Amino acid sequence: MREIKENTYKGTRILLGNEKRDLINRMIDVLKDREYVEIQIPIIQNLETFRNKVGDENRNMMFLFSDRGNRELCLAPEYTAVIQSLSDTFKYSKDVKLFYVQECFRGERPQAGRYRQFTQLGVEIINPSKDYVEELSSLALELVSNDNVDRFKVDMSVTRGLDYYKDGKGFEISCDELGAQKQVCGGGEYDGGIGFAIGIDRILLIN
Repeated sequence: MREIKENTYKGTRILLGNEKRDLINRMIDVLKDREYVEIQIPIIQNLETFRNKVGDENRNMMFLFSDRGNRELCLAPEYTAVIQSLSDTFKYSKDVKLFYVQECFRGERPQAGRYRQFTQLGVEIINPSKDYVEELSSLALELVSNDNVDRFKVDMSVTRGLDYYKDGKGFEISCDELGAQKQVCGGGEYDGGIGFAIGIDRILLIN
């Protein structure tokens, strides 16, 4: 896949090629077979949605602005916090299985594997009626590995940098081939649900 950085904001890229779309489509096919339903979410969000939820590191890197009504807004740095805010929509339903493919925005210091605009594929189960940790971590590994499981490591008890995870703990999947930016997936349980997000752009860096 060809990267074009001409006339782009630092940390963003124009991508030319079909590899990214093919990867996303493969993952979506797996999720649809498991009866997950796509949810599409605006990238412009009320700042309040993320206040006290995304952790200090992500909070300091958010792109913030005000609209003409002086309302505090941001470009979404991630989407689990948005899903959590939909509790009224799903309060009478159990085991709501959702997925999304969304652009995220964080003021990262640009380097290989860290961009200021990047794509996440997220999976969420709202109001779970059972323990889904094992099932979701296995699903995440299936999605990122595409049958090359030996290239990835799963850590089922890590400290996550997002305030909404229960006890601040969750699971991560990493690939040592990526060096310092080796995490490709992170997730865990939170109040009202469980989920994970995959960094599509990092998966594409794995040869």
